[in-house]
Amino acid sequence: MPFIHDSSYRAPWLFRSAHLQTIYPTILRRVPLITKERERIDTPDGDWLYLDWHRNPRSRKLVVLTHGLEGSSHQTYMQGMAKVFSQAGWNVLAWNFRGCAGGVNKKIHSYHSGATEELQIILDHAFDQDSFTDIALIGFSLGGNVTLKYLGERAHEVDTRIKSAVTISVPCDLESSSYRLERSENALYMARFMVSLRRKIRQKIELFPDQVTDKGLKEMRSFREFDDAYTAPMHGFQGAKDYWTQSSSKPYLPKIRIPTLLINAADDTFLPQECYPTSAARESDYFHLEIPSRGGHVGFVSFGQNKTYWSERRALEFVEDTI
Repeated sequence: MPFIHDSSYRAPWLFRSAHLQTIYPTILRRVPLITKERERIDTPDGDWLYLDWHRNPRSRKLVVLTHGLEGSSHQTYMQGMAKVFSQAGWNVLAWNFRGCAGGVNKKIHSYHSGATEELQIILDHAFDQDSFTDIALIGFSLGGNVTLKYLGERAHEVDTRIKSAVTISVPCDLESSSYRLERSENALYMARFMVSLRRKIRQKIELFPDQVTDKGLKEMRSFREFDDAYTAPMHGFQGAKDYWTQSSSKPYLPKIRIPTLLINAADDTFLPQECYPTSAARESDYFHLEIPSRGGHVGFVSFGQNKTYWSERRALEFVEDTI
């Protein structure tokens, strides 16, 4: 029953606010760029993906990092995790969803919360190099949902080189999380997401003027409106609710068959109660759930410890215990 009741994370005294935990790392944390080697690979549908590498020729261990909504491989949380794993001797692959590495991708569709086929493309590329024997997956927020869904969908078919996974601040129930983000306490975050999403839709309109319209775009204030008008139809779903239902990772958690850790802070303002799957953890031999009392959304601020964050050290600890 891998439900971890007593998390080891202790928030610094001044960081007992969930909002400060969420905002501080984004604005004030500085992490050097670890994954400096960029690679572009073609996708089967004629598009491309950008991968950023840190290579250690002496190691056959690889960690694959997947970012969150409207993030990129250069996000502070991605490079913080890359730093910890690179210092431990791992190869690091931090990849970008379509349209998240600068510029717009070629297709009308881009990425979404259930896009496990994108992760498979990345992993197939890593497998083709035929040098990695131990692979770990780490996903943040939306990228964590993709990671969990991938592992559950494939279950016993997951490549044996993939030994474990860690996911952080994951909205594993997309519908309830989308509604939660409509609350006034999350208005700042929602507005920031919408600025980025509107910009990408306007770029799509330039490429596909006969297929994409900006009708109502300026007035949209929620994922419910945006996903219904754009995300769902662009990716083959019937509407926002169908997209959320089919893309949520929560139903797949009982099917996971490799050691997997989900870390969701109890004070994460993005996540409603539905995103704390305690029953799935209690009933699984593989799926672990850890709920620190504080941490915000992709926060877990720590000081000292070579400027690493608790979530980064915890991820390395969990992964290395499974090899």
